[in-house]
Amino acid sequence: MGTTVLATKLVAISDLIRLPKQYGTALLLFPALWALFLASEGTPEARLLVIFTLGAFIMRSAGCTINDIADRDFDRRVERTKSRPLADGRLTVKQALAVFGVLSTLAFLLVLLLNPLTIFLAFIGITLAAAYPLIKRVSFFPQAFLGIAFGWGAIMAWAAVTGGVGLVCVLLFIANIFWSTAYDTIYALMDIEDDIKVGVRSTAIYFGRYVYFATAMLYVGVFFTLGLVGLASGLGPLYYAGITLTLIFFMSILFKLKKNPTREEARRGFLANTVAGALVLVSIIVDLNVNI
Repeated sequence: MGTTVLATKLVAISDLIRLPKQYGTALLLFPALWALFLASEGTPEARLLVIFTLGAFIMRSAGCTINDIADRDFDRRVERTKSRPLADGRLTVKQALAVFGVLSTLAFLLVLLLNPLTIFLAFIGITLAAAYPLIKRVSFFPQAFLGIAFGWGAIMAWAAVTGGVGLVCVLLFIANIFWSTAYDTIYALMDIEDDIKVGVRSTAIYFGRYVYFATAMLYVGVFFTLGLVGLASGLGPLYYAGITLTLIFFMSILFKLKKNPTREEARRGFLANTVAGALVLVSIIVDLNVNI
């Protein structure tokens, strides 16, 4: 393989795993970080922070790869995705499968550094990630399934610290289902017309003219579930102030999108959820480490 061809393939692989666009990694990582800090009472081991950060990057990259393999025919017919490397022919399915194999191997080696329960839970997590692209073919709720897959990191992180599964991590898992369904519904609004044409299902299509109200209720679900997390964890006023600000921020996203329902505004609204995830994390860390 010549140098030019190799460089072209490396760029295509970068596009396949969305290397320049790490907001997906952040959205996957935040629930795990919430759980790590809560389970360790504010001071998680540096080793676990590194493992879960690298794991989020690797698993999100693997998820993008398997998603593009499954959706390559759809992607060719959708304006936003027609330039993806499998859709435009820069990579073959065989090459993409090789990338997925490498990423899965790296994820497996990384998880071996954790305790037996977390290793077991990791196999469930990989199965969830691999199944996600198929859900949009049979259900209008692939966004909720994404929440299950992304929220699984909270279960794993809690198990990595405590060696078990507790109420708090289950509540974080549920909060993430609400949250992922909300932000991925906003994401789906970018492609709603194309998705209807090609037969891809989504909550954006299912909710129809009630999409903004439904998404608002999902965000309220995040707020109340995180409130229960605070009660179960014994968190204080700084945490509750933080999640209240997060709810206000969520509603501002929807207000802007409803006022200006364009693809670009939907993209901005989706990306803004990374700020919300960081706000919840900061609220947890500050409350656990500041005595008032």
